[in-house]
Amino acid sequence: MYLSGGTCVVLIMIGGGTMKLFFKIICVDTCNINPLSTVEWYLVFTCCAIITAQLPNLNSMAGVSLVGATTAISYCTIIWVLSISRGRPEGASYEPLNEKSGIARIFRTLNAVGIIAFVFRGHNLVLEIQGTMPSTLQTPSRKAMWGGVKLAYLAIGLCLFPLALGGYWTYGDLIPANQGMLYALCRYHGHGISKVLLGLISLLIVVKSLASFQIYAMPVFDNLEFRYTSKRNKPCPQWLRSALRLFFGCLAFFVSAAFPFLPSLAGLIGGIALPITLAYPCIMWIIMRKPPRYSAMWLINGVLGASGMVLSVLLVAAEIWSIVKIGIPVHFFKPK
Repeated sequence: MYLSGGTCVVLIMIGGGTMKLFFKIICVDTCNINPLSTVEWYLVFTCCAIITAQLPNLNSMAGVSLVGATTAISYCTIIWVLSISRGRPEGASYEPLNEKSGIARIFRTLNAVGIIAFVFRGHNLVLEIQGTMPSTLQTPSRKAMWGGVKLAYLAIGLCLFPLALGGYWTYGDLIPANQGMLYALCRYHGHGISKVLLGLISLLIVVKSLASFQIYAMPVFDNLEFRYTSKRNKPCPQWLRSALRLFFGCLAFFVSAAFPFLPSLAGLIGGIALPITLAYPCIMWIIMRKPPRYSAMWLINGVLGASGMVLSVLLVAAEIWSIVKIGIPVHFFKPK
C-alpha cells in the first residue's frame, strides 16, 4: 500500500506540473491572467483525480486502463518521433561521468537500476487485480491475467524503449533532471513545433496521469474500506466511500506539496519495492505449492527470491550513498 500511495503522490506532481506546462504553452502570449502556482496546479489535478476516482474496484477499471495505455503510447510515440526528426541540439554530450573510484561507478549503476525498477512499479497491483477477477475451475483467472500481463508489458515496451533510445540519441545529457523528455522537447525544439501539438502532448500526459491515479490508488481505497467493513460487518456506504477517497486525495496532495523532492528518491523507492517483483512471488510459490525441500524448483525459487532481496538491499544502499555523496535539493513546501 505504501508503494501505491507514493506513486499517487508522484502522479500528482507529474499531472500538476504538466498542467502548469500546458498553461504556459497555450497562454503565455495570449492570456492576460495571472498563472497559478505549482501548488495550486497540484490542487487542480488532485480535485480532478478525486472526482474521477469513484469506481468500486480494480476489475471495473478495464476502460480506464485502456485509456491510460492508449494515451501513454500516443504521447511517448509523438515525443520520440518529434525529438528524432528535429535532430540533436548543440551541446549534447554522451560521455559518461568520470568517477574517481570503481565503487562510485558501481553505486551509480545500481542507482540507475533502482530508477528503472521504480518505472516498473506496477507489479504491486498484479495480485490486487487478479484478486478482483472472476475465477472458476474451468476458466481460472490466472489465464486471463497472464494474457493481460503480456499485453501490458508489450505496451510498456512500446512506450519506454523507443522513448529512452530516441531521447538519449537526441539530447544526451541535456535532459533536465527530474523533468523528462517533454521539458527537453519544449526547451530545445519548442520554437519549431506547433503550440497545439505541444498542448496535445501535455493533455495526453494529464489524462494518463489521471487514469494511473485511479488504478494505483485503488489498493489504498480497498484497504480503508476493508477496515470499515471488518469492524462494522456491513458494506461501505457510497457517501463513506467518497469521503475515504477525498481523505486520501487530500493526504496525497499534502505530501506532494510538502515534499516536492520525492522524485529525486525514485531509486530508493524502486529498491524498496523490488522484492515485490523479484522475491515475494518466489517465496509465495514455495509456501503455496510446498515443493520437496532441496528439489530443483525449490532451489530455483529459493535462489531467485534470495537474489531479489540481496539486490534490493544493494539498490537501497546505492541510493543512500548517492544521497550522501551527491545530495538532493531538499525544499519543503516549495515545489518548483
